[in-house]
Amino acid sequence: MRILIINHEFPYPPVSGVKIRNYNLLRRIAARHQVWLATHLTGRESYEAIVHVRDLCAEVVTSVPQPRPPTSRLRALIRSTTGGAPIEAQRHYSKQLAEQIRRLVQTVPFDIVHIEESFLALYRELIPPGRCKQLLTFHNVCFDQAAVLAEFATTPRLRWSLRLQSRQMRRWEPWYAERFDQCSVVSDVDRNRLQAVNPRLAVDIVPNGVDARRYRVLPNHGSPPTLIFVGHMGYLPCVDAAVHFTREILPRVQQRLPDVELWLVGNNPSGAVQRLASGRVHVTGFVEDVRSYYQRSTVCVVPLRAGGGTRLKILEAMAFARPVVSTTVGAEGLTVSDGEHLLIADQPEAFAQAVVRLLTEPALRERIAAHARQLVESLYDWDLVAERQMQIYDAVAATPP
Repeated sequence: MRILIINHEFPYPPVSGVKIRNYNLLRRIAARHQVWLATHLTGRESYEAIVHVRDLCAEVVTSVPQPRPPTSRLRALIRSTTGGAPIEAQRHYSKQLAEQIRRLVQTVPFDIVHIEESFLALYRELIPPGRCKQLLTFHNVCFDQAAVLAEFATTPRLRWSLRLQSRQMRRWEPWYAERFDQCSVVSDVDRNRLQAVNPRLAVDIVPNGVDARRYRVLPNHGSPPTLIFVGHMGYLPCVDAAVHFTREILPRVQQRLPDVELWLVGNNPSGAVQRLASGRVHVTGFVEDVRSYYQRSTVCVVPLRAGGGTRLKILEAMAFARPVVSTTVGAEGLTVSDGEHLLIADQPEAFAQAVVRLLTEPALRERIAAHARQLVESLYDWDLVAERQMQIYDAVAATPP
């Protein structure tokens, strides 16, 4: 098949959740089908990264989104409040990328156009009616994610902006998605959120995954006991989680185990995260490869209180056979059982107790890590996930127009 994939971020190197998903699926789909890729650049991508992705695809078209002047932002706000597309969808629409997509769909007889992220759905308008089948993937349900993030906003202006985004996306997101031939989400939780607003919406599940062959079981390092939290440390839910854990939970752990260290590993740490650094709290910023940090870790913590989708960081830790303590929100959407594949706790004292249990009970640590590793091999390996995505392509392509 000839498939055009449209996504928000250039997928290589795969150093964040969305990029990890997009790259791993792209690489596997391109091994079986002809793939064209349309995507936004930040302007910081290396020549080698662009060449690598171009080698996978029939063609790659890109644009670097330009800052919009205040008058443009005002027009977008007016359009969004008078029945037009939400600001979030307008903000991610690049006229330069649209021109290249229009050229592609006019010259290449695509079987499928697959748009990744609901806030990119407006690019569907470029596809002539009846030309090909169209798929939309929700990495998150934006209206729900924005509503939750608003509760953790640090300024009134940000809180107002997120609440407005949530209202607009709830009005638009589940209904505009009906225009696609098929939609998919990463978990049954997100499917339920969408269908609660629009019961007519047909939604498949294509979960997140992990490369179980590349992410092999790591041996235990010994002492001192070390905790790791991996995430985009400039992303509001991860910032909140890092601050909350370091201030509210870590001191309770250190009361029982004074030698415990914490590593906060991830891109673009905000000022709030950087200020957490101390003698036993380490903030890394960008790292080329997380394996060396998991190697030195004993337990992975996922203290998220907001977010959406499912956490690749949990699957990653499970593949490395590092036991996980997560909040309910952090583990949301994964087929996991508390006490079997990980430990789940939401209140600071309960979370601290779960961490201490794993640090002090080697048999529990090893049992949970083994079960978690088996789970990712059987359900969440990227080969299995990509196969599910390609089955959906086949089914949609086979349906009559």
